[in-house]
Amino acid sequence: MTDKEESTQAQTKSEEVDYTLNNSATLTKYNDAATIAQKVLAEITKAAIPGATILSLCQKGDELLEAETAKIYNNKGKKITKGIAFPTTVSANDILTPYTPIASDAEEAAIQVKDGDVLKIQLGAHIDGLPGIVSDTIVVGTPTPDQSDLILATHYSIEALLRLLLPAEVHPSNTEEKPYKPPTSYAITQTIQKIADAYGCKVVENTTSYQITRNEIEGKKKLVLSPGENMAKSEGAPEVGDIWGVEIWLSKGSGKSKNLPGKRATLFKKTDTKCSLKRESARKTYNEIQKKFGAFPFGLRQLEDERTAKMGVIELVRSNILRQFEVQGDKDGAIVSRVYITAAITKSGITKLAAPPAVDLEKITSEHKIEDEEILRLLELPLKAESKKKKKKAAAAAKKE
Repeated sequence: MTDKEESTQAQTKSEEVDYTLNNSATLTKYNDAATIAQKVLAEITKAAIPGATILSLCQKGDELLEAETAKIYNNKGKKITKGIAFPTTVSANDILTPYTPIASDAEEAAIQVKDGDVLKIQLGAHIDGLPGIVSDTIVVGTPTPDQSDLILATHYSIEALLRLLLPAEVHPSNTEEKPYKPPTSYAITQTIQKIADAYGCKVVENTTSYQITRNEIEGKKKLVLSPGENMAKSEGAPEVGDIWGVEIWLSKGSGKSKNLPGKRATLFKKTDTKCSLKRESARKTYNEIQKKFGAFPFGLRQLEDERTAKMGVIELVRSNILRQFEVQGDKDGAIVSRVYITAAITKSGITKLAAPPAVDLEKITSEHKIEDEEILRLLELPLKAESKKKKKKAAAAAKKE
């Protein structure tokens, strides 16, 4: 090997980045992306008032995501990709899946937020391909009893799910004498459904949480709640060092879904499939997607020319180069919820990186409540172990008493 080859190899090795949580810089980037996502979520929640169009909220969210990510990681000589990891989507009432209308569809673009709407707002940012994604379910105005039940069921379900994802080695009840055994996906579904039942709700079929890795929000590991017939099953188990997108979908109906007629699919994600493209519109659209979004989901409205993009994606979907997200809704037309939390599993437990604001349990009330003692104990479990400093302070306080 020549001196030049040795130098090039050494340089390449030094440029390799550790994108696991063993590298503190990796977690910092996830945190920075999550902070931006939460900040933008708060702004869109504030702007979701009667009369605002769904399209304007989505556009504003994306503008803010771009602006906020542009402010950071601008060191000269060290280019880091950053931007939108999940376009701003706003799904009203019975719409289950993330929804983002386009300006060139006049009817969809004109849809306005109304008092009493149940809105699912989802968006995400990424720094160096490390995403922070968040989703919240809000009620515009004063919630009805049914809406309050849905919000409370969703809150307790996501909190329970986070605790059920704790690996044995970091679980508070794990001891040498009595090792903790993580529950099966079936047992997790049963627990979450018991919480939903307490408030007259159902877990939506195929609600899926995925492991997150760099440039990928749907990793190899996944947890599928209430899987339907012939649908994908859970794979892998949460481990220390993982990042997960933890998701809960609940319905005040049957928990079954259907494609909504009249709603154009406008959300897409690039696959690993490669093939030659016939149409110029498809080639142009693909090149723009590759450059702007990589493997992250995107909306048609984010592309430079919506009309060209609408034609281009047809061939890309048929060739399986793009995956198309159909607009799905509750089969019964019932109101639905969706909450998404980006969470890190570390040696001390689970940390919420990007999460919606805590539900105000003084304002959102119900005549229903959870009475299952096992579930109540589960909800009391800490997500993270106490730090050594806190333990020492607690021990010192106990001695004084």
